[in-house]
Amino acid sequence: MTKRVIILILDSLGVGNMDDVKEYHPQDIGANTFYHILDKTSLNIPNLERMGINKILHHPKLKNEENLASYGVLNLMHQGADSFEGHNEIMGSKPKKAYLAPFIENMEEVKAALENEGYKVTIPNPKMPYLLVDDLVIVADNIETDYGQIYNVSAPLDYISFEEVLKIGNCVRKNVKVNRVIALGGKNVTPKHLQASVERRADGLVGVNSPKSNVYKQGYEVRHLGYGISPEYQLPTITVKEGLDVSLVGKMQDVIYCEGAKKFPGVDTKQVMENILHEMDHMKSGLIAATVQETDLAGHAQDPDRYANRIELVDTYLTEVFHRMTKNDLLIMSADHGNDPTIGHSQHTREKTYLLAFHKGWNPINIGERDTLSDIGATAATYLELHPTENGESFLFE
Repeated sequence: MTKRVIILILDSLGVGNMDDVKEYHPQDIGANTFYHILDKTSLNIPNLERMGINKILHHPKLKNEENLASYGVLNLMHQGADSFEGHNEIMGSKPKKAYLAPFIENMEEVKAALENEGYKVTIPNPKMPYLLVDDLVIVADNIETDYGQIYNVSAPLDYISFEEVLKIGNCVRKNVKVNRVIALGGKNVTPKHLQASVERRADGLVGVNSPKSNVYKQGYEVRHLGYGISPEYQLPTITVKEGLDVSLVGKMQDVIYCEGAKKFPGVDTKQVMENILHEMDHMKSGLIAATVQETDLAGHAQDPDRYANRIELVDTYLTEVFHRMTKNDLLIMSADHGNDPTIGHSQHTREKTYLLAFHKGWNPINIGERDTLSDIGATAATYLELHPTENGESFLFE
């Protein structure tokens, strides 16, 4: 029997702060991304309503009559609220405790390592410390996520190839122990504008404000370099090793490593959804895993209307997704954390995520509250009759 799993992640669409935020993320107390978007906008999501999203949200603006899908809530096992950690947890990795340090604590060591490899490295402004490599590439803190977890290597790709940016990123990766180094860049961005986009966050981190730098707008390329991630125990690699097809779409292919997978890069939501439909038309068995990233970008911009617009576009495409699904397809929808545009800051929020699992042959049930995002990967592996993932428990037969 040919089976397919479609995993669709709406990046940052959380459904309420984690129980531990008072201790770990006090700035996120009261965060509830999906609910607050409904508060602030006239969000129209008939397909998500039919699937049963209001069994989770309990919002007065939504209908509560139907739930075609099984539904539940997932807790984050990883620390903080991070897309890379969240996606790798979704795919079945057990999160490791992160080493936390602002880039300034590692800056001199990284500078020496880069100079040892022949790069020119300067610190243009000691009062706003970051590394400038070959007068083009900025190495600094990631100021869009949790304190001290991620360093960015940002570049203007009209002036340097992404291959060379990645070499710089790998050098940084070898010399730091934080959980992620991101090599990224875009076109139609000048070195001067990139440097002018460096900011100091309230907590002291210094880095490029990526949305303001315009790196996402044209020719965007990115590679996430993780620490302590074992792809061989994740759902995509397990699927490929069993001879099934794997397609990674949108941000999913940026943050999940799987040798042998088909990759469909892209930030635009329409493109992501069209690529899902294309693969549903051409893939006979295996895994389609996709991430809609523009929801997260709307959260960083603190723009509820843009957030709502992207959710509505996904909901419109769900009509075609349902139409193309066969009796052997399983659709799982969720998120990786929150990014509440109403909470008062522009970083990710530590929130639980919604869980919707739709199969044309299933009687929908309340799956309940789960301990980890990895239950998505574990369930998909069980459904495809594969070896289990490193982490997570299947809800398939519950």
